[in-house]
Amino acid sequence: MATVVQCPCCKKDVPWTPESLWRPFCSERCKQADLGAWAQEKYSIPSTAQPDPGELPTELQ
Repeated sequence: MATVVQCPCCKKDVPWTPESLWRPFCSERCKQADLGAWAQEKYSIPSTAQPDPGELPTELQ
C-alpha cells in the first residue's frame, strides 16, 4: 500500500508513488502556484535575531 500525502496547495490526496509525477503536489498547476508564492516571498520564517554587521556583505552595510 502506497503512502498518501495531501497536496500542499489544494489538499487533494496524492499517492507517493513514481507514477505521481508532481508529488507532493497533485498537478503541475499546484506545483507552479507554490513556486510563485515562494517567488513573491509569501512564505517566510519569522526571526527575532538581528544579523551580525560583520556577516553582511560590504555593499549592504
